Amino acid sequence: MWDERYSTDDYAYGTAPNGFLADNVAALPKGRVLSLAEGEGRNAVFLATQGYAVTAVDASRVGLEKAGRLAEAHGVAIERVHADLAEFDPGEACWDGVVSIFCPLPSVLRKALHRKVVAALKPGGVFVLEAYTPAQLQHRTGGGSSADTMVTAAMLHEELAGLDFRHLRELEREVIEGTYHTGLGAVVQLIAAKPV
Repeated sequence: MWDERYSTDDYAYGTAPNGFLADNVAALPKGRVLSLAEGEGRNAVFLATQGYAVTAVDASRVGLEKAGRLAEAHGVAIERVHADLAEFDPGEACWDGVVSIFCPLPSVLRKALHRKVVAALKPGGVFVLEAYTPAQLQHRTGGGSSADTMVTAAMLHEELAGLDFRHLRELEREVIEGTYHTGLGAVVQLIAAKPV
């Protein structure tokens, strides 16, 4: 599905970074940042322009190829890793930041990935996430049609036990990101840090 979605000249979700990430980039400590389900590179490239050493992981080779072209166009370099997040090992205590922007995984996989994220952050490392909540099904402005790939603040609080929550909020906002995220969206936003 994702290779097909990304196999056009246009960028499916645009080339500008996610608004929540752009507004809160200063929350990420400078250093190594892992961007999950990065797709065509818009967030990874933005982070690289801000001075981060970015690793972008995605299951789509087509998306990662476009991410490389986008990075080149912006004069930055990003590391690209082709991997299924169900099997990807982010390591232990090795990332200053982890970013997850609209990463629609089935709940069983998401819970396992979130456990890995907690372990993978260095002490003081920060996790930044924006995702659709199940209320998004009423809007139909992006995010698919399965509530199981959506998440609430309460779920995140449980799945990310061990992190200190600096910001955790559900809200509705205009999400204008390319062709597939366009209009009022029901989202959850999170900034959480691993205790030092």
